[in-house]
Amino acid sequence: MEIRKIGVIGAGTMGNGIAQVAAQIGCDVIMRDIEDSFVDRGIKAIDKFLSKSVEKGKLAADEKTKIMAGLRGPQR
Repeated sequence: MEIRKIGVIGAGTMGNGIAQVAAQIGCDVIMRDIEDSFVDRGIKAIDKFLSKSVEKGKLAADEKTKIMAGLRGPQR
């Protein structure tokens, strides 16, 4: 059995880290928290981290796009 979709409850530091790693290995990730704004903030934190990785040459821009596409929040 292959896991392709996961849910992460909590979009704080730990939750968005788990979501990011899962998205990087190709899983579709659904993030939830008690307020949608927390999820939005978590997704923005992931985007910021990945952008810095692209700037440093540790990650290709198209790979960042692919990772971000695998993340889902309340409005996505």
